[in-house]
Amino acid sequence: MAREPHQRANYDYMEERLQDDGSLECFIFKPRAFYIVWGNDNRCWRIAKPIGPSTSRKNEEEFAELLQVSWLEVTGITPKLDSPSTYHITFRLSLDKGASGWTGAPVFLMAKVGKKGKYKWKKLEVEKLTGDPTDFPSKADPLEVETVADQPDRRLYFGLYEVWSGKWKKGLKVYNATVKQINK
Repeated sequence: MAREPHQRANYDYMEERLQDDGSLECFIFKPRAFYIVWGNDNRCWRIAKPIGPSTSRKNEEEFAELLQVSWLEVTGITPKLDSPSTYHITFRLSLDKGASGWTGAPVFLMAKVGKKGKYKWKKLEVEKLTGDPTDFPSKADPLEVETVADQPDRRLYFGLYEVWSGKWKKGLKVYNATVKQINK
């Protein structure tokens, strides 16, 4: 039997951080907590740690490295969220020096509450990223999603998508995604 080509999310790699009072601060999705289209195909993606003298540190950040795809889809799903509340979503990303295929290939951060919810989205200019891991969109301008009390499915479905251009892309590194609760 053939191996599944897509990486299934392993929620053991999703961290739930709490505030001092025990309420939710945020969820942090590490690379293995994402569903990644073509993520199990080692021609397309790999899970890696940075190379260099810092690799001996226990807290070194793992990342998913895009080797080549024409269909970018990296998604996550939170557990049931508090309601009503507002959540900010950011991804921590970087681009390798040899990255290509990003010009004219619009990447969208999209999110919805509930499987049948309506998507909110933000266009990201990924080609402007550097080799330094950066929160994208910035924490000053995150994608904002609200839950309401009468929603039966209060899980947040979110992800990075570039599925429209048909261009081959490479060089993107995905370190994590943060879903932060903002009390309003």
